[in-house]
Amino acid sequence: MEAPILQDIVVIFAIASVVNILFSRIKIPTIIGYLFTGIIAGPHVFGIITAQHDIEILAEIGVIFLLFTIGLEFSLKHLLKIRKVVFWGGLIQMTLTTIIFFFISFFYDLTWKSGLFIGFLATLSSSALVLKILQERSELTSNSGRTILGILIFQDIMLVPLLLYTNILSSSNVNILNEIVLLLIKASFIIGLVYFGNRWLLPKIMNLITHTKSQEMFMMAILLTCFGIALLTNYLGMSLAFGAFLAGLMISESEYSHNVFGNLLPIKDIFTSFFFVSIGMLLNLEFVAENSQVVLFSILLVLGIKTIIAGGTGFVLGHTFKGTVMIGLALSQVGEFSFILAKIGLKNDIISDYVYQLFLAVAVITMALTPFLLNISPLLTKTLMRLPLPNVLLKGLFPLPEIEIPQLLNHLVIIGKDRSALHVSNMAKKYSVEHSSIVFDPEITREKLADGDNVVYGDAINEPILLKAHVETADVVFISVGDIIPTMVIIEKIRMLNKKSHIIVRAKNLESVEQLYKLGADEVYPEKFEIGIGIWNRILLKKQFSQKKINTIINQIRLNCLGEFLKKDTINKPSPIQDISHITITALEIEEGSCMNNTAIINSNLRKETGATILAVKRASEMIEHPTPDFVLQKDDIAYLMGNQEQITLATNYFLSKENQDLDTDTKASLT
Repeated sequence: MEAPILQDIVVIFAIASVVNILFSRIKIPTIIGYLFTGIIAGPHVFGIITAQHDIEILAEIGVIFLLFTIGLEFSLKHLLKIRKVVFWGGLIQMTLTTIIFFFISFFYDLTWKSGLFIGFLATLSSSALVLKILQERSELTSNSGRTILGILIFQDIMLVPLLLYTNILSSSNVNILNEIVLLLIKASFIIGLVYFGNRWLLPKIMNLITHTKSQEMFMMAILLTCFGIALLTNYLGMSLAFGAFLAGLMISESEYSHNVFGNLLPIKDIFTSFFFVSIGMLLNLEFVAENSQVVLFSILLVLGIKTIIAGGTGFVLGHTFKGTVMIGLALSQVGEFSFILAKIGLKNDIISDYVYQLFLAVAVITMALTPFLLNISPLLTKTLMRLPLPNVLLKGLFPLPEIEIPQLLNHLVIIGKDRSALHVSNMAKKYSVEHSSIVFDPEITREKLADGDNVVYGDAINEPILLKAHVETADVVFISVGDIIPTMVIIEKIRMLNKKSHIIVRAKNLESVEQLYKLGADEVYPEKFEIGIGIWNRILLKKQFSQKKINTIINQIRLNCLGEFLKKDTINKPSPIQDISHITITALEIEEGSCMNNTAIINSNLRKETGATILAVKRASEMIEHPTPDFVLQKDDIAYLMGNQEQITLATNYFLSKENQDLDTDTKASLT
């Protein structure tokens, strides 16, 4: 039995393995290795791959998985937060790029239809390539990363209108009004489906499936959701990749998202590699060699103009010069969805075969250059900042006043922008605990800076942000980010910078506790679990359970749920005293006239007469733990005594006695 697709997969894996081993030694990204594999194994060089169409199908699956995992990371709430960036950023970038390349096309002797179509091709950037790089660098949720993602989402959404306009350019029989109305209906349906699925449908379905306790059924349901939504959007005229992104958004806020992400990660990476191999297969080196000057000029033109337009868009949206450069370089290449448009344009004679081949050469090479451009972004930014640039360009249109936090030692670092992080920050300030904060919200940052706090604006998954808050010298770090994946990345980054700091993490669910401890957290506070414990404590008090019994019940619940990790909890770990059923701790106030008033503990004969032990004394607002034998008790002191019920009763009577004398024999006898 012949299996050409299997042979091609073996060939791709073999060549890619050798190429990437060699490339890794000279620090060339693996994406370039996959593109190079496609070039040498494709039809224009050695022609080793025969089932090219099947490889393209695997490549499409790779893009689906990539966008699905990105949707899992991002969540619908985050998307709604950047809705202005998605709309205005995408609109500005696409409109300016299309118009400028439309006019540039006249220098290539193209008709107005071909020129407008070239504008469509140039305006799109590569979601698969850029988002994979940002994901690997943990920059997807950074400020510039969110803007890049927002613009790419807008581009993916606009693929449908671009396909519609392409049909209009190739035919005069299209009813534009009907097509626009149909497009709006489709868009409304998709938005409604995502909202309904995210809020009601998927949580119920996933809950039913998880009760079967079958990992196979769980993964089958996830893949069904991913591919089902992707096919639905494709049927409605949108891309499969955009549908996969929406499917990821629908699952992102469920309690199962981190489990899905972990299971799909290796599969996603394998299939995504086929996408980059398939792109490399398109490059015709013979055409590039014969038209090297035109190809080189076109590449520089595309990279230069797209960088300026995308960077300018970032600047208008309020980014600093560093963010502007990053956004510009990230969106400077031609995207994978442009290949779909280009094929339609060639088929309908909108562009010639020569223009099509020129487009393929420019698109593949600009995609290949993107990882290098993003790697040199920090160096390029530093170099350009040496020039006499205007301050508004360096700081952005809406600058945050930056403060240089002085060197701190053994301080507290608070990471997060939610109520928990803000409350801890306020308490640290109130009680003069030296601290710095990392907040990824410009408005909150402005407020805290105005109050004189040591605050850094940025995403804590980026090492420079952590260093700015002096995490490397902190003795305690509190992380209250909420989302499990960024939290995991932050813990790993902190542990690389500081092995000794005590990391306390707020987790949403009990399920993530073990993961966070294994990554390096010293204490994990499972928020929902602790809220439930607190409520149960109050219920038991209302039901008139003794505090000792309540403590026993709650400790057993903690032990059942947290297991060995309960030992790491410095506040709630079980006390050996609680395991001794007959031991009681009580508080007794020293009244005027008591034999204990103005008496040193060693002279009180308390231990000899009653058997009880004084553990601590509270004097006014001061708590004195383990008082020394010569400590003198005074009126209004509260003494904390430990002993069994008989000893506590004897001690209570002893405290009430008016003179320092032995208890009478009848009192002792009544208690025995």
